[in-house]
Amino acid sequence: MSPYALSMLMSSLAAGTVITLSSSHWFLAWMGLEINTLAIIPLMTKMHHPRATESATKYFLTQATASALLLFATTMNAWLTGEWTIMSMTSYAPMTILTIALAIKLGIAPFHLWLPDVLQGLDMMTCLILSTWQKLAPMALLILTNHQLNANLLILMALASAIIGGWGGLNQTQTRKIMAYSSIAHLGWMTLVVSFSPNLALLNLAIYLMMTSSMFMGLMSLNATSVNKLSISWLKTPTLAVSTMAGLMSLGGLPPLSGFLPKWLILQEMTKHHLGTISAMMALSALLSLFFYLRLSYVISMTSPPNISNSNLTWRKKNNLPLIIPMLIVLSTMLMPIMPMLLMKN
Repeated sequence: MSPYALSMLMSSLAAGTVITLSSSHWFLAWMGLEINTLAIIPLMTKMHHPRATESATKYFLTQATASALLLFATTMNAWLTGEWTIMSMTSYAPMTILTIALAIKLGIAPFHLWLPDVLQGLDMMTCLILSTWQKLAPMALLILTNHQLNANLLILMALASAIIGGWGGLNQTQTRKIMAYSSIAHLGWMTLVVSFSPNLALLNLAIYLMMTSSMFMGLMSLNATSVNKLSISWLKTPTLAVSTMAGLMSLGGLPPLSGFLPKWLILQEMTKHHLGTISAMMALSALLSLFFYLRLSYVISMTSPPNISNSNLTWRKKNNLPLIIPMLIVLSTMLMPIMPMLLMKN
């Protein structure tokens, strides 16, 4: 792809997100979401492969459906209330339709089926953008309208996302699909707490972005698109393999790594609101995700392919990793020391 075209598409992605984040009018927010969708479609099809075209088509149809639902919900709300502002949605039907539209945009269960298939047909960099940057605008709308959305529906979708995200990743051998189900599970935790503590949902989103970015960049450096390729990562770059294993543990939420912090605070917040049963179900569903993270860590650290000669030990050669990869890995695994400061602010 031409550098000029790539810079224009990345600028459009940034502009669409900024328009949605800074808008107080539903039409402007919808326009920002549409600019985001239209800008990422050429990035998806830059590989000129039928699988990439299929992924781009699925993504476009899904996002177009969600945008139509969002526009329908806001138009119905304007008809009932006479206002187009984001904070003026009070009727039950528009709120329910808006909740479903944002769930489709984010890939929250039961509207998650498009996400693993779309990510599987894309290259790692586009998967990184789709799993991180493309979540910002819909998540911002979800946080802005948290007191207006259907809280019971959000809780049900959050439970479904956490369970399906953990269950669906158990039998996967492709790292992109595993990261897709990981995204579904983490979005379930954010959706659960967004109605009770938007600041906590924002903290969870920030830590999720750091952990997911570090994992995708590590997988790109290791060229690990499957579990089999991940098993020889120790021979390529042992340091990066260890860091990737620590990132997987952080995604699973093991203490004292950073991924444990949002889960702990969310469970504490749910307990304060007397939702102990839901907290227990979410904690148990996290064990499903932890299982396939542990399996990937086992593949990295405890297995190696047979008949490997010393000439194939590429870690002995010079490896220049981008500085951002170790920085993101450190942030995604070592944020627990700042937890007392966060608790004091709350």
